[in-house]
Amino acid sequence: MSNTVDPQARSLPSVSDRHIDPHAYPNGIAFLDGQYLPMSQAKISVLDWGFLHSDATYDTVHVWDGRFFRLDLHLDRFFGGLEKLRMTIPFDRDGVAEILHSCVALSGHRAAYVEMLCTRGASPTFSRDPRQAINRFMAFAVPFGSVANADQLQRGLRVAISDKVRISPASIDPAIKNYHWLDLVRGLYDAYDRGAETALILDFNGNVAEGPGFNVFCVKDGKLSTPAIGVLPGITRRTVFDLCAEVGLTAIAADVSVAALRTADEVFITSTAGGIMPVTEIDGAPVADGKVGPITSRLMALYWEKHDDPAWSSPVRYA
Repeated sequence: MSNTVDPQARSLPSVSDRHIDPHAYPNGIAFLDGQYLPMSQAKISVLDWGFLHSDATYDTVHVWDGRFFRLDLHLDRFFGGLEKLRMTIPFDRDGVAEILHSCVALSGHRAAYVEMLCTRGASPTFSRDPRQAINRFMAFAVPFGSVANADQLQRGLRVAISDKVRISPASIDPAIKNYHWLDLVRGLYDAYDRGAETALILDFNGNVAEGPGFNVFCVKDGKLSTPAIGVLPGITRRTVFDLCAEVGLTAIAADVSVAALRTADEVFITSTAGGIMPVTEIDGAPVADGKVGPITSRLMALYWEKHDDPAWSSPVRYA
């Protein structure tokens, strides 16, 4: 597979182009079939099982101020998902890292949302046997976008707890990052109908699980807890554990009941798309005094400080 840069790769769609085409993608760069392309030219077949069956795995890492944050951990999780799904790609870890660097460098973005993904692909004979499909790797970098906007980060998010249940880990291993989001999307609509900004859904035991693209933590009497079962072990979730270990805070993974979340002293959510983000209202009621708590604020500050630390981040090779 060639890694030659397409001559159109540096010519991105203009803002006016995006206004004309309602299906255009954000300005960014994609790697697909050995070429670097504008996002608007990155396409997959309607016969790809990633589209037809949601048969795919992916991972996302962000770039902030020109530096990847914890890229090695994201690569670990991506390659772990490939192995569990019995998918193969023509690149090793260093090869994928180089492609991600190139996507960001060609886009020129200093703050980016960067994704690597592999679909099952399609069978040349339209066979239903997944062993006959040709796996397909792709990657892209687009401008960074957060789960929470600036106002929400300052005042805290309004969250609703939906009665929808997350897919059982007996069916889908939550350690494999995937696109099975219909349970999460249904939870989101429950939240919107109740005037909230995002949602949390339950695990199969009726405890709190996670939200669309994020994990959740609660703080009670200075101790942190986060759901342990049926959730994606997020990289930002792991980062919270690492930060707590540095500063002497206790953090555990355990069952978190709906009642425990509603009576917590502080609540926050974590995601690569936004970092550590405060929650100050649950189901229309304030969390404690309805203000961003001191532990949440402390961890938010530490999290962004680590983006300049060479032990936690690595510079994009823009040259």
